[in-house]
Amino acid sequence: MNQPVRIGVLDSGVCGTHPHVGKIVDGITISADGVAAGYEDNLGHGTAVAAIIHHLNPDADLVAVKIFDGKLATSLRAVIRAIDWCLDHDIQVINLSLGTLNPQYRSAFEDAVERTHAAGAVIVSALEMTGDPALPGSLPGVIGVMEGEEYQVCDRYGKPVYTAPPYPRDIPGVPRERNLKGVSFAVARISAKVAETWSDESAQECWSSIRNPKNSSTGLF
Repeated sequence: MNQPVRIGVLDSGVCGTHPHVGKIVDGITISADGVAAGYEDNLGHGTAVAAIIHHLNPDADLVAVKIFDGKLATSLRAVIRAIDWCLDHDIQVINLSLGTLNPQYRSAFEDAVERTHAAGAVIVSALEMTGDPALPGSLPGVIGVMEGEEYQVCDRYGKPVYTAPPYPRDIPGVPRERNLKGVSFAVARISAKVAETWSDESAQECWSSIRNPKNSSTGLF
């Protein structure tokens, strides 16, 4: 029997008692200073991200990795430490909605992507910010995601790129325009689909193509 795929949700934490998030199997708070127990969400963003992932893939095990606290901003050191924590805790899909335009961070992210591949895992991240290529989402070997009204795959920056709707799980009785919206939820939707197909042989060609841009297979959808 296959073990559930583990998805690390690198965000503002998760409200573990929220009925939409399902079972959170593990969690941690990570900052530039170190790690701490607990992952309570004070912003709501991570809970909404976890909710759409669980809604689309209820069989996946979600792990809350809190890197935001008080505002949706963090440090390079915290992000890299969070990625490495995921690799040390058998997480296959690292959901990283954020991005940066700072070119000085490229080398650190490239090294983190190499470690991710060596561990047999993958990072799913926002491809762009304000129309410019973001790190780490635009790097070779990372599953880059853009907003789109439909699930599609295209080629951008010399690699396969995925689009998904930028909406969280709908709230009954609340118009969609009053809810949250953004590429974070497109990333979460693709993370759910990646985990859903993780064990499929046909999908393995897709992961191979992402790790090796010379392979043009794009078989996720």
